[in-house]
Amino acid sequence: MSDANRFNKNREFLKDTIRQKINFSMTSQSRNIPAPPLQKTSSSNAVRINIPDGAKLLTKLCSMTVGEAIIKRSSIRKYTSDALTLEELSALLWATQGVRNILHSACALRSVPSAGGRHAFETYIAVSSVDGLDSGLYRYLPFDDQLEQLTVDNSIGYKAASAALGQRFIASAAVTFFWTAIPSRMEWRYDLAAHKVIAIDAGHVCQNLYLACTSLGLGTCAIAAYHQEACDEFLGVDGEDEFTIYLAPVGRC
Repeated sequence: MSDANRFNKNREFLKDTIRQKINFSMTSQSRNIPAPPLQKTSSSNAVRINIPDGAKLLTKLCSMTVGEAIIKRSSIRKYTSDALTLEELSALLWATQGVRNILHSACALRSVPSAGGRHAFETYIAVSSVDGLDSGLYRYLPFDDQLEQLTVDNSIGYKAASAALGQRFIASAAVTFFWTAIPSRMEWRYDLAAHKVIAIDAGHVCQNLYLACTSLGLGTCAIAAYHQEACDEFLGVDGEDEFTIYLAPVGRC
């Protein structure tokens, strides 16, 4: 197959022609099948940690206007060894997936836009240096303003870097954000048209992280090059119904 044919075939994903091929009267939503939950459940014995109100902290801690943040936004790959505060982390978590309003069980408004308010993502953080938190892996519970502690691991930064194809600068970050997709949340409403909008939504999330980091005097760098199976294993997800889609380290610069 020629390069032109290969490229043209793959470019179809970027178009919205799939929408004309779907019978939307037959989606799970149209057939009154209950929607998948907007947040994964936690095990009954999971350790949960309350975190401060990220929405209030964003307003309190940010040192510049949105316009200034847009102008100064940049990808930063070098970080100091200084820790983040729990308040700063809470502000970043809320900026990327914070819940503003729950309209009903199938739709919530968050700090970022999402097709149909379905928000197909879960947020995991590999914490190396955050005041008040043990080093390890956590999951953000935006509907509860909590973190679920998944592992305690002093080598978590190096393991995160290894799962991301050995990109060493990740290991020096104070925390690395990993976003997974649970496609069924979006498929419930949009069927085969779900997958393109999931990819678009991921961009909304990471751009908010960039702008929040810039406003807080922190650095981040979006990463789309990673080892799929290694990242999924690192996060403890099955790689099919939930899988890694994007990541970004954060640190002082």
